[in-house]
Amino acid sequence: MAANERTFIVFLGPPGSGKGTQARILEKKLGLPQVATGDLFRYNLKNETELGLLAKRYMDAGDLVPDEVTIRMVEERLSREDCAPGAILDGFPRNLHQAVALDEMLASYGGVTVVPLFIVDDDTVVARISGRRVCRNCGAVYHVEFNPPRQDNICDACGSELYQRDDDRPETVKNRLYVYYKQTGPLIGYYFAKGLLEEVDAMQPVDDVTAALEAALAKRGVTV
Repeated sequence: MAANERTFIVFLGPPGSGKGTQARILEKKLGLPQVATGDLFRYNLKNETELGLLAKRYMDAGDLVPDEVTIRMVEERLSREDCAPGAILDGFPRNLHQAVALDEMLASYGGVTVVPLFIVDDDTVVARISGRRVCRNCGAVYHVEFNPPRQDNICDACGSELYQRDDDRPETVKNRLYVYYKQTGPLIGYYFAKGLLEEVDAMQPVDDVTAALEAALAKRGVTV
């Protein structure tokens, strides 16, 4: 690897495939920051940055935030010191326009290193997300099947009520999957054509997914 090259890992997969969980695990093992678009939006909105205020104008008007705003947020984040060795991108790019912009951003650093694709079937996605419950008070997250509270609908940590978020309801999850296939699906072909795609079986227990992910990364010279 040339001196100016960095490690940039792009996670692809539907909602509920475990990308966020694996990104946090990999972040600790590789020392690469997880760059998640959701976190970037929350940071910019909370701190009322120039980009946050710009995004808020669109959101308040009920409009989608343009790609250019998201791209600028990611570019600013990747310019920070902790991204000097690279980053794990979770939720970006979401479409071909953003993918091309990312290629331009990373051109002088060797480009994207590898793109793990988390494979999970639709029914499992719906079950994983629709079973999620969140505490109204402290925000603790549970799952009715995989991580239930000791007492039904009551938070173990603070005793407050648990609820199902609107975007976790089965009909909403199915719509999120539709949006994923429509917008993000073409990226699979894009990165396959570039020879960067590595499939990871995300139907397994978390530790087994981590092992499969590490094996996929090793094929591309990224040793955990």
